[in-house]
Amino acid sequence: MTARKRYWLMKSEPDAFSIDDLQRVRTEPWNGVRNYQARNFMRDGMKVGDGVLFYHSNTQVPGIVGLATVASEAYPDPTQFDPKSDYHDPKATREQPRWLLVDVAFDRKLKRTIPLEEIKQHAEELGEGFPLIARGNRLSILPVTAAQAKFLLSLE
Repeated sequence: MTARKRYWLMKSEPDAFSIDDLQRVRTEPWNGVRNYQARNFMRDGMKVGDGVLFYHSNTQVPGIVGLATVASEAYPDPTQFDPKSDYHDPKATREQPRWLLVDVAFDRKLKRTIPLEEIKQHAEELGEGFPLIARGNRLSILPVTAAQAKFLLSLE
């Protein structure tokens, strides 16, 4: 694992976009984020080169399935302007976009899924308030410290 300043856990439903899809296309805009806190993480926190723990959610065995890299600075999500898109936002304008995205580039699939249930068993090692296992946290993008990322990947 290369030393990086920041890591992020990014959730995707595999039926919508999986680690296999990212491997096939190599780089993809991470569109459709419609939560202000997650948007702000992309806008204010994410930098090109940051590490991404790719997480499959809403599936039989949710968990971390691969690694990716933030490949662009945040820019307006074009789906907000498209009336045919599920992510259309009639209040967004090109002059004042409300929603952003970053491009994400494939690094590798993990040798095995690191399941959420296993991650929960390591709450103490991950530290108090690790956002993935914090009660009520439903964000699709979560900050992860370098130490937490290193520990999680040691479970692979």
